[in-house]
Amino acid sequence: MRVAVVTVGDELLAGDTVNTNATWLCERLTDRGVRVERVTTVPDRVADIARVVNEYRAEYDAVVITGGLGPTHDDVTMEGVAAAVGRTVEQHDEALEWLTTHGGYQAGDLVEGTTHLPSGARMLPNTEGVAPGAVVESVYVLPGVPTEMKAMFEAVEAEFSGERTYTEIVETPDPESSLIPVMDEVQAEFAVRVGSYPGESVRLKLSGTSEAEVGAAAEWLRERVSPMTDGG
Repeated sequence: MRVAVVTVGDELLAGDTVNTNATWLCERLTDRGVRVERVTTVPDRVADIARVVNEYRAEYDAVVITGGLGPTHDDVTMEGVAAAVGRTVEQHDEALEWLTTHGGYQAGDLVEGTTHLPSGARMLPNTEGVAPGAVVESVYVLPGVPTEMKAMFEAVEAEFSGERTYTEIVETPDPESSLIPVMDEVQAEFAVRVGSYPGESVRLKLSGTSEAEVGAAAEWLRERVSPMTDGG
């Protein structure tokens, strides 16, 4: 399964808020064997949301979008998603019923627009907040508040699956440039992918669909690179 993650918010683009939602979602999806192939952040603008969602839903099996839910002036994600799939935003009776039955709200207490979703959407209840999420075709719309987003994703994560990927890390003080031949060789010898992440040392990440193959590749690689010493 191939998935794109879209996060919405001017505050993310301005650097006012750290985009922890994208990292968390990528980790959870990867753990389920899903290939996350795009992570994109867009501003609180209907046209930008609609354009990106429309492009990604045609290319990927699912799009997970977070942020911009609610009745305030800059919460326009539902409108953008509706535009992307050619639907209108309208009162969703199930969302209203859930909030008044399970959420403890009176209908008159809810701000206008709180329970407006794209027509025909499947409502996702917000057990940690107010604004509901939605599933529209292959687009999953989640809140931006991390606690709300996590709870809502966990309610639907069984709908995301793929072939499990196993990983191992090999760390070495060798310069990254000197490791190119050995990285090419390990990929030729074993059914694994290799990523290199330089810092004070170089972390070589081996990943593949066979745990035994990844383990063997890691052992092979450790025999051909310099080991880390106790001092670093």
